[in-house]
Amino acid sequence: MANGLPNPLLTAGAARSLVDSVDAFLFDCDGVIWKGDQLIEGVPETLDLLRKMGKKLVFVTNNSRKSRRQYSKKFRALGLEVTEEEIFTSSFAAAMFLKLNNFPPEKKVYVVGEDGILEELRLAGFECLGGPEDGKKNILLEANFYFEHDKSVGAVIVGLDQYFNYYKMQYASLCIRENPGCLFIATNRDPTGHMTSAQEWPGAGTMVAAVSCSVQKEPIVVGKPSSFLMDFLLKSFNLETSRMCMVGDRLDTDILFGQNTGCKTLLVLSGVTTLSELQDASNTIHPDLYTNSIYDLVGLLQQ
Repeated sequence: MANGLPNPLLTAGAARSLVDSVDAFLFDCDGVIWKGDQLIEGVPETLDLLRKMGKKLVFVTNNSRKSRRQYSKKFRALGLEVTEEEIFTSSFAAAMFLKLNNFPPEKKVYVVGEDGILEELRLAGFECLGGPEDGKKNILLEANFYFEHDKSVGAVIVGLDQYFNYYKMQYASLCIRENPGCLFIATNRDPTGHMTSAQEWPGAGTMVAAVSCSVQKEPIVVGKPSSFLMDFLLKSFNLETSRMCMVGDRLDTDILFGQNTGCKTLLVLSGVTTLSELQDASNTIHPDLYTNSIYDLVGLLQQ
């Protein structure tokens, strides 16, 4: 009990009731399905059971490092059959945001991020620059040094970037500040994430914060907890949000995303959120249910 609000533990009865009340499960990936490149125990059995029960499975990740095609390959490499159509990434959301808002075809997109964003932008028909290549570039802060940037950049997209550097920060900042009408888009603002199975690492939110501080402007966020991703998902599937359950390991993105869009919510403690954080009196985000991992569903539904 926190702030007088319950955080109900998933029980056999609650598990059966949950499964009966929803047609689709939306799963976060990092900390729910895998940690880094290591599959979390019991995931294949859980997904197989839910599919056999006729449930639609959708995978919704804020990690923009890969495209939907690249994530499909990762799922297969881990022994999971998941199609591109079942995957919604923040990199895909960023490209779709530009497309749905009629981004001018003559304008370019500067990317502070990795190959996932670049690939989704190119598949959507946009010309982009930046990405990992600019991670190799350096700046020498010498007297009278003037940094040139492309004046035809009409949008800057910032996502998770292990190659983040001062060059990229300056390039992004100049585009946003000096190019008229240039959009500032963030894939997400996750402060940390399980980029490897061993530990947490700084998330996209740290790169977004750096650029935001430099330009003194807030970005348009397209990933969780923004409802933009859900709006696009609903156009792809004939589903009602009240018949969906969002399953995630992070309160301020996954669970808030589910609540913002009218889904039922299940928090798993296999990722970044601990039980003590969930139950802390300062926490104001409360899932409908919580459990240790999605594998608990298998045991509980068989009771």
